[in-house]
Amino acid sequence: MRNQHVLVAVPEEQLRVSLAERLSAAGYLVTAVTTGAAAMTHLQCHDVDLIVVDVAIPDMYDLARHRPILADRPPVICMTTCDALDLLLPEIGTDVEDWVTKPCRIPELLARVRLQLRQTVLRHGDLILDEVVYQAWRGDRPLDVTPAEYRLLRHLLLNAGRVLSKEQLAQSVWGESRDLNTIERLVSRLRQKVGPELIHTKRGFGYRLE
Repeated sequence: MRNQHVLVAVPEEQLRVSLAERLSAAGYLVTAVTTGAAAMTHLQCHDVDLIVVDVAIPDMYDLARHRPILADRPPVICMTTCDALDLLLPEIGTDVEDWVTKPCRIPELLARVRLQLRQTVLRHGDLILDEVVYQAWRGDRPLDVTPAEYRLLRHLLLNAGRVLSKEQLAQSVWGESRDLNTIERLVSRLRQKVGPELIHTKRGFGYRLE
């Protein structure tokens, strides 16, 4: 299965880099550009599964006057402060599949990316979780995880690179607060199954998948 290709067109460097890193950690192939012209050049030469575009790209309206023809336009997620979406993207077509408002929360945007791509497989390096068959693998080795370990692993994968508190993890696994020792034991069991080098402890804060 090839990694799905996401094209990110965002002019602001910090947001562009952060978004590209988080999408890459989630298993996507990411191309990040700063202008609409660069995005269109890439689209004409490469297969892209999804476009994430900040409508603040500097040449948005210049592109509208020189609109290229795309035989097969991928779905578009807009990052915008404006509700008039039918007017925002004349250069790639007026149909916008989804949008998020700025300032953008990256976890929300990642959830919308997964929805558009109908992603059922979460990846982080050679760690794989299939949400159709509820099975996890490390490379070719299947992991014998319990339902609670599966939910914990899924939440860690969805937030790879982020430090998650024990309280957050308890809510994601059980939907309620639990004794902190309970989540510590669950993390310890999962760490033994996926490999201790993947789940890191940040003392006083929580855990992260790297």
